[in-house]
Amino acid sequence: MKLLIVIVNYRTADLTIDCLRSLREQVRNNRAVVVDGDSQDGSAQKIASAIMENGWGRWVSLLALDQNGGFAFANNAAIRPALRAPDGPQYVLLLNPDTLARAGAVGSLLDFMDSHPDVGIAGSRLEELDETPHQSAFRFPSVLSELESGARIGLVSSLLRRYLVPMPVPREACEVDWVAGASMIVRREVFDAVGLLDEHYFMYFEEVDFCLRARKAGWTCWYVPEARVVHLVGRSSGVTDASRARMRRPGYWFASRRRFFLMHYGRARTLAADMLWAAGFALWRFRRAVFRRPDNDPAHLLTDFLRYNLLLR
Repeated sequence: MKLLIVIVNYRTADLTIDCLRSLREQVRNNRAVVVDGDSQDGSAQKIASAIMENGWGRWVSLLALDQNGGFAFANNAAIRPALRAPDGPQYVLLLNPDTLARAGAVGSLLDFMDSHPDVGIAGSRLEELDETPHQSAFRFPSVLSELESGARIGLVSSLLRRYLVPMPVPREACEVDWVAGASMIVRREVFDAVGLLDEHYFMYFEEVDFCLRARKAGWTCWYVPEARVVHLVGRSSGVTDASRARMRRPGYWFASRRRFFLMHYGRARTLAADMLWAAGFALWRFRRAVFRRPDNDPAHLLTDFLRYNLLLR
């Protein structure tokens, strides 16, 4: 088996089925597995029925878990046994259930990885249905990037532009720090070198952590714009859905951010990052109030940030 595609479902059966439908002409001799994270809403049964009714059983299987351990936990539940199998895959493609693979997307990723044996991870161009691109190529977060992400003021962003986490959308394939886990292909040897996804991340930052661990082990990460994938942003989690901007950010987001900084930057730099983000955000809120800008931030963002970070110490 050359490629294993892993799709994690949690109460998004219809999206998952649409995702599978977009893949059916691209899988060829490869396989996909849908991991249901104990949805308890009939998702597993609905997906199983769709697989049977559409005759997809030759290339896709369903793995129903008995607990919801998060994104990394669910992906690992499929990746771990696949890597141990005698005919284990050369590559693993992590794919969100709220995605639709454009024609040729899977083949473009495979062709790129085959022709670049020094590349360990590659990500797709994510876009809207109308082909508007998303930012899906990134720099690693840093102490100074946290100041910018809190402040979001033009002058600050301009001064710190080389530290900004989101990169301008590249038009050509290029090396980046990390790519969005919504469509991310990983070479088998990367798992051999750094292990599986860190299951201490319930959701968010797990792909950033994985790409940084791969970088430290000598593997590069690339963005491949020819591999185009529609991403219906936030449909699976709701956290990043722009139409629900005032929704309160869940505690696991703050816990994941905190783990990433502590694991890779240590306590002193994590504290500095926390303080700079809080200072930048306070400045942004003051400026928003003065100029009467609309408030589109998640509800209670500053108090939640302080509670999960600075006050937790």
